[in-house]
Amino acid sequence: MANFGGTTQRDTEVRLPRATRVRNKQPADQQITAEQILRESKELQEVDFKAPKQKISSPAELAEYRLRKRKEFEDLVRRVRWNQGVWVKYAQWEESQKDYRRARSVWERALDVSYASVTLWLKYAEMEMRARFINHARNIWDRAVTLLPRIDQLWYKYIHMEEMLNNVPGARQIFERWMQWEPDHHGWAAYIKMELRYSEVERARNIYERYVQCLPSVKAWVRYAKFEMKNGQIGLARTCYERAVGEMGEDAQTEELFIKFAEFEEKCKEPERARAIYKYALDHIPKGQAQDVYKKFVAFEKQHGDREGIEDVIVGERRFQYEAEVKKNPLNYDSWFDYIRLEEAAGDQDKIREVYERAIANTPPADEKRYWQRYIYLWINYALFEELGAQDAERTREVYRACLKLIPHKAFTFAKMWILAAQFEVRQQRLDAARKILGMSLGMCPKDRTYKAYIEIERQLGNIERVRTLYEKYLEWSPANCTAWCKFGEFEQQYLGEIDRARAIYELAIAQPILDMPEVLWKSYIDFEISEGNRENTRKLYERLLQRTKHVKVWLSYASFEATPASMLGEEEQEEDGSEAGRRQAAAEQEGPAAAADREAHTRSVYERAFRSLRENQPDAKEEAVMLLEAWRAFEADTVAAEQRQTAVEAVERKMPKKLKKKRKVQTDEGMDAGMEEYYDYVFPEEEGSASNLKFLERAQAWKRQKQMEATENGVS
Repeated sequence: MANFGGTTQRDTEVRLPRATRVRNKQPADQQITAEQILRESKELQEVDFKAPKQKISSPAELAEYRLRKRKEFEDLVRRVRWNQGVWVKYAQWEESQKDYRRARSVWERALDVSYASVTLWLKYAEMEMRARFINHARNIWDRAVTLLPRIDQLWYKYIHMEEMLNNVPGARQIFERWMQWEPDHHGWAAYIKMELRYSEVERARNIYERYVQCLPSVKAWVRYAKFEMKNGQIGLARTCYERAVGEMGEDAQTEELFIKFAEFEEKCKEPERARAIYKYALDHIPKGQAQDVYKKFVAFEKQHGDREGIEDVIVGERRFQYEAEVKKNPLNYDSWFDYIRLEEAAGDQDKIREVYERAIANTPPADEKRYWQRYIYLWINYALFEELGAQDAERTREVYRACLKLIPHKAFTFAKMWILAAQFEVRQQRLDAARKILGMSLGMCPKDRTYKAYIEIERQLGNIERVRTLYEKYLEWSPANCTAWCKFGEFEQQYLGEIDRARAIYELAIAQPILDMPEVLWKSYIDFEISEGNRENTRKLYERLLQRTKHVKVWLSYASFEATPASMLGEEEQEEDGSEAGRRQAAAEQEGPAAAADREAHTRSVYERAFRSLRENQPDAKEEAVMLLEAWRAFEADTVAAEQRQTAVEAVERKMPKKLKKKRKVQTDEGMDAGMEEYYDYVFPEEEGSASNLKFLERAQAWKRQKQMEATENGVS
């Protein structure tokens, strides 16, 4: 090894003492703590070698250093311009050099790449604030909240800066701008807290009024009432709760509001009012949604009333009611669910198990799935109770086993039960048992949902070969399932990067004689080739698809693909037309005039073939032809050079048909005339000659009929 700084390998290697065998294991007379051992080891530790710091002693060296660093950063942002970390480091380095003009330029370039990045806006504004450029920081915050008004953090930072500058009116103005976007509860709470920090109680009350009108929820009204309570306005606080119940209507029929209202009355030493509120809540809230109200009512009665009385009135009465209902109709599973919820609220596990066993003993009367769909949830809830409530894994396993044995799998099955049983075994770390359950399901009664769940479990466990085997079995069982083929191909492409295998899978898929959704499969295959940037393979796929169908949407998709520059293939479509047009123009300039001309020629050829095919093979599909011509005209108007644009657009418009309003007879299902109806028809230029001839013949026939009628009238007279 070469010497560095006068050191050799022998000097730098760490020599450990030889391990000695401890013979006497009795405690020593003088004890030493772990802290002392660490302190001594730190003191004996040798100083690590550090590279010398570079010192710049002249302006020329400084300029050379800055030029070299800027070149490194520019190379980085040119290579990975999407990486925000590179932009941030570049701008922070320029800031460290006190060159704020260049730093701003870097930040602006970064925002041009990704204006939706909150981190860039935050760091940009923090730089301006550190340098005490307050107006620059205000401009940045204003731009940020204008472009990203739904990002609360930007508003908070902007307001915090104004408060730090003691610009309270400015902060209030920013809050008002924010409130126009109707933020969530946190935004309104921040506005109110700011007013309270400056003792503006009346302003805070006005904001609360706007708050409850903008977000009429239980949380908003409760906060309003607590605000009034904190300021000693008990009457106004009670009015807030009463207004909440009256103004919200059915939305106010929730446990939270009545519980908060009752607790408020309890704090105000009004137990009778609180008791009346609890009773009103129990009378108006559905029984299945009033569990917390019952608990609070029982706790309230324990403190202010008779415990035995409330238990007898509530629990006993409801238990008696449910017993009567289940005796009257044992197959009413909703009553069993309510009864089970009552016992679960009481918390006696033995009684809960007893009710569950009685409920599942009432099997449906027939082996039809519609009778079992409600009943099966008794088993599901039973298993979840044993697993989560009683935490008894063995009893949970027995519940799943008994349920799967009871279901008549030859008539129908429930994939959810197989999946829940397998997921339970996975949680118990018994993967072999989970695979056995799912394997039995696929062997006895295979279903799409079971295959998907099994595949997802094996994928999460990282068993690639098992996933492939499952997909193969899945497709052998259902070869017409296009979704399965697409998922298999996406799995090979996205998770494994096996492009050739994915392409082979898609080829097998489109070769199937019967497919349930072939359009989904072809679209997935085309998107796969587009994502790989293979324009030639994509073009071949479109040609193969056109051999099977001549639908206008296929032609339009083909033309759109040909019109898209290579650098934009595979990107998601933008919502804004202006942004899309700008990106297309930039991509066209990047690929060069020759490539753009070739792309336009291919696109124009597709449109010509499509129009010819529609007119020759589907002459009645006139609306589809018009749709195609409109897309063609839009393409010519956007892509052709300015000097040729008018000629190209006029050439397409000459193919456009005329829209005519016509009338035709309407007949009922029995063949009777039901009058005339108006409809619109399209007449293409090549049809105008034949149409004029038909009109001439119709007029001639009408003239002949008129002459015959006149001759008949003269003969009669």
